[in-house]
Order: sequence, then structure tokens, then C-alpha cells
Amino acid sequence: MLATTKPLGADPSAQGLAQLREEGWCILRDLIPPVVMRSLTADLRQVFEVTPFCEGDFYGARTKRFGRLLKRSPHAATLIQSPQILALVEQVLLPWCDMIQLNLAQAIAIHPGAPVQFPHRDQDMWQGVKGEVEYLLNVMWPLTRFTAENGATLIYPGTHGAEALHPDMPADAPIAAECDPGAAIVFLGSTLHGGGSNRTNEVRDAIVVSYCLGWLKPYENQWLAYPPEIARTFSPDLAGLVGYRQHRPNLGNYEGVCPSILLRDDVPAHIAAVDALRPDQRAVVAEHRAAQSI
Repeated sequence: MLATTKPLGADPSAQGLAQLREEGWCILRDLIPPVVMRSLTADLRQVFEVTPFCEGDFYGARTKRFGRLLKRSPHAATLIQSPQILALVEQVLLPWCDMIQLNLAQAIAIHPGAPVQFPHRDQDMWQGVKGEVEYLLNVMWPLTRFTAENGATLIYPGTHGAEALHPDMPADAPIAAECDPGAAIVFLGSTLHGGGSNRTNEVRDAIVVSYCLGWLKPYENQWLAYPPEIARTFSPDLAGLVGYRQHRPNLGNYEGVCPSILLRDDVPAHIAAVDALRPDQRAVVAEHRAAQSI
């Protein structure tokens, strides 16, 4: 039998982090005002209508998906840059990277008749060491009410971290993450989860926003989704989040400098490469150079 989560208390961000670490997921309620969620839904309505159904058993033939949300609605940035969410992301991911990046921002519609999605862990996109490092953090934002009947995301608590190394399915039933628009369902990339079956006559709409380690190749190719002519309309922080900044040491550069240079009106034809090192690396390099001059 499917269970539902209990609401968090007065300090949802702190309790959410504790639950994330203990259970691999949490729900933060009432993060985004209803008017923003309604406006975002209105902006995406036509795109949902014209987007074809997915192909393949994993995505599901009764499901629609599309990305590039920052181009489709100005309200998408409100979700992506939620201060409470970014604080959680940094707590989870910054031990393993110099800076975080946007992994994807995707709209999902689960239509009536959609079956239960294959339970999976999103960290399996990358073939790195599992059980120690958290590679990403996901946030599911309902655009319509999530219920156990209409395909609410199914979460398997306690299947994260080192528990993700066990090949067998957990014995306990999953939890249906029931909540209203404005709430955020947050779960680790190592947490087993999947979309629920839609046994109603209504479409279940949502947005999933995912953040990953800054040195990984993201799920959504952000530089194609948001080329410089689009990204220069973003705030510097948002442009950095979608990839217009370097990850030290020197990763993701353009001509040896931070790719944010491409957002300028006067990009030089010839550019001098500039070191982008972590403080510890800079110190070692300086020590080496000093030794050479003796």
C-alpha cells in the first residue's frame, strides 16, 4: 500500500536536509507562490499540447517531455534559482565539486493510462564510483496536484548512498509523493524512484529540475539549449548555472578563459588564456615556480 509523507515543521530547509541525508528524499511545501505556478503552467500549455508522446519503454508512450524551459517561460528561473533549493543542492554536492551546474530543466506530462515507470537511479547516467559520491540532486515541481492515483512520483526511502549498491529491489513499498503545486519533491540522484501509473482521466503535469556536479557532462546540453544570444539575457548567476563559467581547474573554458566572455558584446578575436586554478593548486604551482628560480 502506498504511503504519503508527513509535512515538515517550521524550518523546512533544515529538516529537509536532515531527511535527505537519512531517507534520500523530502518534500518542501509552499516554496513557490500559486500565482507563479499558474503563470508557468499557462506559458507551457501550448507546448504540452503540440509535443508528441515519447518513444521507448523507459520514457513511456503515454508521457510527454520537453526541455529548454528557460526559453519557454520567464517563470522557470524562479524554480531553478529557488534559494531554499540551491542551499540544499550546495550542501549535498559541493563536497564533491568546485561549483554546481544545471543538469536539466524538463516538463513532463503523464497521461491517463500511463503505466508505472521502471524504478531507477538518475546517477546511473554516469559510470563513476557509486555509494560514496552524490552526483546530482533532483527536484520535481508539480504543476497539477500529485496523487497516488494520477502518477505521483514514487520514492523508495533509504535506497540512497551505499544502499544503492545493492542490486535487489527493496522489500518495502514505495511512497507516493503527494503534494500540491508550489511544493518541491527533492531526492538524491542515488535514490531509487520512478513515475507512478496514471489511473485517472486527468493529465499529471510537472517540471523536473536537476543539478549536478560542475565537472560532469549534463543530461541536457545547456550550451545548445541556451546559446550565447539567449544566455546573455540571463542574470550572471543564471548564466553561470547553465554553463557559462569555468569549473576549476580550467574545465569548460572558451579559448582558455571563462565562457562568460561569450555573453559580452565585444568578444576579442584573439584571447590570452588565463589560469583558473583552485587555491591549493595555485599554491603548488607557485611553489614549483619559485623553486625553479633559485
